[in-house]
Amino acid sequence: MAKAKTRYVCNSCGDDFPQMYGKCPGCASWGTLQEEIIPTTNTNAIATFANLGTGKSSGKNSSKNIPRESLTLSQITDNQQARSPSGYEELDRVLGGGIVAGSLVLIGGEPGIGKSTLLLGMAQKLMCRYPTLYVCAEESAQQVKLRSQRLGISEEDSESLYLLAETDLEVVLRELQSLRPKVAVIDSIQALYFANLNAAPGSVSQVRECTAALMRVAKRENISLFIVGHVTKEGAIAGPKVLEHMVDTVLYFEGDRFATHRLLRSVKNRFGATQEIGVFEMIDRGLREVSNPSELFLGNRDESVPGTATIVACEGTRPIVVELQALVSPTSYSSPRRTTTGIETNRFLQILAVLEKRIGIPLSKLDAYAASAGGLNVAEPAVDLGVAIAVAASFRDRTVDPRTVLIGEVGLGGQVRPVPQLDLRLKEAAKLGFKKAIVPNMQVMQDYGMEIVTVTKVLDAIVAALPRTKFEATDGNGVATQDQPN
Repeated sequence: MAKAKTRYVCNSCGDDFPQMYGKCPGCASWGTLQEEIIPTTNTNAIATFANLGTGKSSGKNSSKNIPRESLTLSQITDNQQARSPSGYEELDRVLGGGIVAGSLVLIGGEPGIGKSTLLLGMAQKLMCRYPTLYVCAEESAQQVKLRSQRLGISEEDSESLYLLAETDLEVVLRELQSLRPKVAVIDSIQALYFANLNAAPGSVSQVRECTAALMRVAKRENISLFIVGHVTKEGAIAGPKVLEHMVDTVLYFEGDRFATHRLLRSVKNRFGATQEIGVFEMIDRGLREVSNPSELFLGNRDESVPGTATIVACEGTRPIVVELQALVSPTSYSSPRRTTTGIETNRFLQILAVLEKRIGIPLSKLDAYAASAGGLNVAEPAVDLGVAIAVAASFRDRTVDPRTVLIGEVGLGGQVRPVPQLDLRLKEAAKLGFKKAIVPNMQVMQDYGMEIVTVTKVLDAIVAALPRTKFEATDGNGVATQDQPN
């Protein structure tokens, strides 16, 4: 009997190696390699298929007798995929309009962020229309029932909600084929195991094979499958990267553990747009939808504070008005501190360099802090102008009119660049009652009932947002002082 061959697979990146390493050569992670047995293959079958079409095979194995299975585009029927509502309008937005039959949705997030609460609440709303299966591989059925009671699910109304506390993949597959629910939830994929594989649950091979088996059953039986996935300490979904390629949709559940709001973000969607977000609020009875997230991330406009500015960020096709805060203060260290919350640090450092080089604000000896209200992660370049104005306002201890929004990307030369979806942003700002918008010099399609100020340079934006303020603008060759009337 031939000796079984083994390989070592990294749980973090999925690369495999012929020998054991303490540190993965692919992703530089420590202690992530696990031994895995290489499955044997039928070399005779491989040789037979390799000879097809070469003229070496004859008789009934000839390539002329092989039926053709491919179709032209005109032969494929154009059936519009029907979508069914999930019960959460925010979840439907992220999914692209609703749940598609036979789709696989992977949801990842930090422990305790609310993944199980969201999916159990979805199952509660779906069980009124058709049977729903919830596979709790990490908890007992009693634990899930306690959570359902906290969410307000009564036993009389839960006749179509089926719970299966099982980790064996074969048992789960038999239940899916027997019950044939419209929607099924697997919580989580790292807890399932396939007995024929000589690997621990959660390993690369187990996660890959379990997901492939679930995908085949879901596509064949037309079952919409929601799979919960663990995340690594870096925030990425644990397991092989092929896991994200196999599923139809990848969602990330984000949020600050010190805040009550949660964001559901789409990073891959074969049935809709990516980077769409849904906003939820965690309360004592589960998750509640936030229909107007701009009010959640917008500060008090009745009281103006120095160093604040309001921007309009776009997440997918949803505009969100966010308040930015900046603080500039003298440093007590040889190297000044640069701290951000919700804003990309490298982008913030770039804006500080532009303000010092092009505007003349001496920030190299000052501590600088920037944050977004509510901790929302706003990483797109359209928030650059708001950050620059907030820093300038904090430096001069001036206030920006709370009814003014700032939209634009800041270039290294001190210019304000155009941004996409400008009309969508202005429409959202006008709906919330803003009276003035400072935007790049680009065409606005319609009148939104607010004053539109177009600028080409950061200095022009500072003049428009902070009147009666003195700054020095440089072009790299000399310093030109520009004074505003007092």
